[in-house]
Amino acid sequence: MKTIYLSLLLLGSALGAAAQTPTWATEVAPIVYNRCATCHRSGGIAPFTLLSYSDAIAHASTIKAEIEAGAMPPWPPDPDYTHLAHERVLTALEKSRILGWLNGGRPRGDVSKEPPAPTFPTNGDLPGTPDLILKIPTFTSNAAMGDVYRCFVLPTGLTADKYITAFECLPGNRSIVHHVLVYADTTGVSSQLDALDPGPGYTSFGGIGTDSSILLGGWVPGSTPVSYPQGFGTLLPKHAKIVLQIHYPAGTAGQQDSTELHLFFSTSGSVRNLMMVPALNHQSNIDRPLIIPADSVMEFTEHQAVPINGTLFSILPHMHLIGTQIKSYGVTPTGDTLRFISIPNWDFHWQGSYFFRKAMKIPAGTVLYAHATYDNTSNNPNNPSNPPQEVRAGESTTDEMMVVFFLITYYQPGDEDIVLDSASLLSVPKAQTYYAQVDLLQPYPVPAQGQLVVKYYLSRPVNGSLCLLDMQGRVVQELQAPQKLSSGYTAFPADVSRLPSGQYILQLQADGMTKSRTLSIRH
Repeated sequence: MKTIYLSLLLLGSALGAAAQTPTWATEVAPIVYNRCATCHRSGGIAPFTLLSYSDAIAHASTIKAEIEAGAMPPWPPDPDYTHLAHERVLTALEKSRILGWLNGGRPRGDVSKEPPAPTFPTNGDLPGTPDLILKIPTFTSNAAMGDVYRCFVLPTGLTADKYITAFECLPGNRSIVHHVLVYADTTGVSSQLDALDPGPGYTSFGGIGTDSSILLGGWVPGSTPVSYPQGFGTLLPKHAKIVLQIHYPAGTAGQQDSTELHLFFSTSGSVRNLMMVPALNHQSNIDRPLIIPADSVMEFTEHQAVPINGTLFSILPHMHLIGTQIKSYGVTPTGDTLRFISIPNWDFHWQGSYFFRKAMKIPAGTVLYAHATYDNTSNNPNNPSNPPQEVRAGESTTDEMMVVFFLITYYQPGDEDIVLDSASLLSVPKAQTYYAQVDLLQPYPVPAQGQLVVKYYLSRPVNGSLCLLDMQGRVVQELQAPQKLSSGYTAFPADVSRLPSGQYILQLQADGMTKSRTLSIRH
């Protein structure tokens, strides 16, 4: 009897475990589409697509290895040090669901409840018509055995100063554009370098060839367009040339690109200027000259006192190939520590500008710090020299840098309440997503007959309701009464067999927003 009881207990446990195995349709696909598809899509920078169940099955072993290693999605900053805007990170629950599915037989589940495969805009995510569109000449990558950093000089034609309130880089070929840095140059140096190269453009590794250029921002895979809060902008001087430095990875030779930049300018007469300032740099405030002898691992510290009350929006740390880690923070006059960023495993190929979730007040007298480590030994797989050679500060491929840019403006009371990423209001960090915070997805099937599968996504639990309206806007069927709706992806069947054939509006009201989709019912 004990043996029978034990067997039944084990069988029950096994069946319970099987029942709890996540399915692709309702647990895994929403995560993959939300967190991975922005890069893993046709024409994306990733080496394969993840837009279907068959895609995921074909690359299951790679997905498992990358998630277990914490390598994907790529997010160099340490989220345990500080949470930044638009984090590309998987939550513990999301990791558990994907790995549980991979290890549990990879069931597909109810196909009718799968979210629709993502579709992505081809001409930018920013609404409205750009005030200025700049496009590089068609360029054929020559990055065969090594990476290429190509600079393209684009005249603006501006005869008056403008303030940029939003901008967006649109890679012409996402499969070969690794990242883009956007500079403004008023010195004429970029034009001189461009004239010396048969082009189009010219090659420059660390920057664009002049320390006097103005860094405006950039684009990396998965990043969102830059849109500043109301009343803020970055100054683009008249007659300035825009320079796009584009990284083409090794192995992309022969493929073409035509990246473009969309700029939106302020129409207001009162704009607060946001300045990208290299407040920490190896030229003026480092503890010792940036020299790393061969076969050595060295640490350096930079510090700089802030002379004014400032408001900090974003941070951009920069090193080259033998850098291994960098951290930046501030210490206020009262001894409080302001955590900015920590990148424990520096990777030159995955660098970017990182916005804070809320604007941060930097009191006058605050001392900014950066600590960085460089590994100039043969143990460093990224070392460009074999055997290792002495490395000094400079802009060439084999030189090094230690610069931290701060996007900052003069402080005004209330700046610290400016929200730069709505995820700052949540208890769980929110990754850069394909879905909106409240998203009503295409139901299934269309047209519907007796049953309609409703699908929606919420970035956090909110009060909401769901109903069907006729074309006159009258409620004909309540699908979910006003209640607390759970976060994440939800798909459920609704009986519409009693509704006459015709056109209807599916309406989701949640978090003060209304989302609608038109559908038809045919019996």
